Amino acid sequence: MTTGADEPIVDVLAEEWAAIAEFGATLTDEEWSRPTECPGWQVRDLVSHMIGTERSLLGDEPPPALEEDPPHVHNAIGASNEAWVRARRHVAGPAVLAEFVEVTGRRLDELRAFPSTRFEEFAPSPVGQVPYREFMSVRVMDCWVHEQDARVATGHPGHVEGAPGTVALARIVSAMPFVVGKRAAAPDGASVRFDVTGPLGRRIDVLVTGGRAAAVEDAGGQPSATLVLGSEAFWRLGCGRLSGAAAREAGLVEVAGDVALGARVLDSMAFMI
Repeated sequence: MTTGADEPIVDVLAEEWAAIAEFGATLTDEEWSRPTECPGWQVRDLVSHMIGTERSLLGDEPPPALEEDPPHVHNAIGASNEAWVRARRHVAGPAVLAEFVEVTGRRLDELRAFPSTRFEEFAPSPVGQVPYREFMSVRVMDCWVHEQDARVATGHPGHVEGAPGTVALARIVSAMPFVVGKRAAAPDGASVRFDVTGPLGRRIDVLVTGGRAAAVEDAGGQPSATLVLGSEAFWRLGCGRLSGAAAREAGLVEVAGDVALGARVLDSMAFMI
């Protein structure tokens, strides 16, 4: 019988968690306390959040709910995340990292012991009811993005190339039809090209036909709007770390063609909870 030890996505999670542990071990006390682009969270809070998610999946007892949600919390998931973070708010960064290593070690043991059929079963996730294998790819994205949040906050870029970054960016790419068609309300027949440059660079064409937007291999002809931006700007926009206006003002994106449509897409890119 095959098990989770044979699941490629488990290996990608293991790689990402090891990268976070290795990077965290290099941080100073001051760096652990730096603010990040996640409202209200310092660098160590990012790790506390990841601890909370994995402990929840292990079935560990959650911390008490907050008596009052801070302004940056807008839903039940955010309130739960904040409770795990608050429970460790006064714990030193290295101690938080040690708990992360212990918890993710337990999670890897659990994942590798699961029968392979477990990864085909549908389970609740931040993106709805999906096969557990897909849910774990969401976990890769969440952890890689938070590692990058910490790197942006501390000025230590790295760990961009490799399987975790590829999985994470693919999930962000998969949301672009929703961004173009639903959020930016691109008209029928319009097409938007994302020309993403850098280590995770790729071209994404989104075409609207029959009132529905879909990613296509080639939209054909000249796209209605083309956005040229680096992979870091792409994930920061998609994950709500950077506004479209701020990206344009900082010169992080070039818009060609229908500038108004391009601006609407940029302003609509933040799709994450």
